[in-house]
Amino acid sequence: MSAYGTTRHHGQPSANSTPASTTLFRRLTWEGTVPLEIRVDSKELPANSDRGLECYYIQAPRVSYLPLLMPEIRRFLMDVVFDEAAGKMLKEEEWWFESEEGTLLKWHWPIGLIYDNHIISASIRPPSQTSTSHYNLQVTPLKLILHLASPPTEKLLLSPSAESCKQAFMGQLKEADFIRWGNTKRMTGLRKQDQDGIWEGIKEHNFDDYWRVASKVVPTTAPARSNSPPPSTNTSMHARPPSTDPQSAPDRDNAYNVRSVPVRLYLPDGPVMQDVVSPTLEDGSPHTLVHYLSTHLPLLFPPVPYSGPELAYAMMHGVLVPPDAEMAWLGACMAGADGWVSLCVGIVR
Repeated sequence: MSAYGTTRHHGQPSANSTPASTTLFRRLTWEGTVPLEIRVDSKELPANSDRGLECYYIQAPRVSYLPLLMPEIRRFLMDVVFDEAAGKMLKEEEWWFESEEGTLLKWHWPIGLIYDNHIISASIRPPSQTSTSHYNLQVTPLKLILHLASPPTEKLLLSPSAESCKQAFMGQLKEADFIRWGNTKRMTGLRKQDQDGIWEGIKEHNFDDYWRVASKVVPTTAPARSNSPPPSTNTSMHARPPSTDPQSAPDRDNAYNVRSVPVRLYLPDGPVMQDVVSPTLEDGSPHTLVHYLSTHLPLLFPPVPYSGPELAYAMMHGVLVPPDAEMAWLGACMAGADGWVSLCVGIVR
């Protein structure tokens, strides 16, 4: 079994102008991990393999990608499972994953998003006898099947390789950059060294290296405007701190001054809904999660007044998001490493 460290290097935040609370939530998001159980398809094991050890467990970083786990998985299989001669014949670029249920896994999705999407898909199935939560959330290893040959590239859309994953990741960053600012000048203006460095931060799971570059692209929080509503008097263990910080950021970097927040909604066994979300409403007040969900998914999140039972929930990075969270704040503090606010919607049982 392998476990990544929460982060490989600890140090001071790379962006001195970034408020402390923003850096805190970004680090908490970065350090999240998920348990994976990876089993080689028994029909594809090379001759003379040890069939009692073909299962590998790893605590993988949420912000990482499946292709980046391949070298470590290969080392384990070569050292413990495969016959040396037969193992050398295998081509790592032909390896691919599917879930235990037979669903092809998308290489260009972060591992944490794959895990959360599996959780919400399970929310529409009958709950297991061991489930004790009406959200049907259980932190158990995601069981993956590793195939060693014949990747279905026509269904995977891109080849299962780290280089293809890098290209897809950079494309996501540029798309999010355009949605936020109306152009991609911040991304395209980066030196090649910085563009490569932002991917190296993901590859090496290095928080400081990643944010040293990402802080030039991603907005930050700033003192709330005078027309913002006062903070709620109801406190909760899930509530985020207010978006005020003693340290201000330049207006051009303010999360509430972006053109739009890049958002994707993931529904159980359903389509992915991509949207551009204004950080504020017409009256100038912050655009909250509950307003956004009740507008776009009114059957699952009925608009107020509504006194019936809770029907659905929104999750990011494995955490239930409080309804009063501001979309601009989510975009600055809890967006994925690819720049997107990825909201997974599950059904309450």
